[in-house]
Amino acid sequence: MALVGYARVSTRDQHEESQEDLLREAGCERIFVDKASGKLARRPDWDRCLEYLRPGDTLVITRLSRAARSVRNLTELAEQLKERSIELLVLKQQIDTRTPAGRLTFHILGAVDEFQADLIAENTREGLAAARARGRKGGRRPVLSEMQKTEARRMYDSKQYTIGKIAEAFRCSPATIYRALEETK
Repeated sequence: MALVGYARVSTRDQHEESQEDLLREAGCERIFVDKASGKLARRPDWDRCLEYLRPGDTLVITRLSRAARSVRNLTELAEQLKERSIELLVLKQQIDTRTPAGRLTFHILGAVDEFQADLIAENTREGLAAARARGRKGGRRPVLSEMQKTEARRMYDSKQYTIGKIAEAFRCSPATIYRALEETK
């Protein structure tokens, strides 16, 4: 059961020493450090840290923002650690999944994240329904009118024009012409 620390600084001007000091004070025997933006998907020492952790270990970070980029990312991390029997200790925010209160915090964060996703989906459905009720439908406007599609079909059937030439005449892509020809069979 080891305490394993992870620190991350976002820019070259920031220094990881303060995070490392806190992690050492907490008793971390191994510390991994990345100098990269939290938005970047690639954080090599984060990956090494996750590989290093074993069941029964505790991942120690100074703030949630050092490891997670969003609440969703945080809940995914918590689930991943739970599946691997690894605990999480967040020093500055006093979250410790080794305690019932720490686990409750993660359940609350997970519920808030799920609630937020449900609200976004509900608002989207309501907006689409309101637009449909007003006669609008979603998606891009058609590139070709019905008359242009009919003309494209006529040109194609005459065998005097290639798909490329028809597309050029209507200032669209050949794929648009192929779709128009399918629709006017």
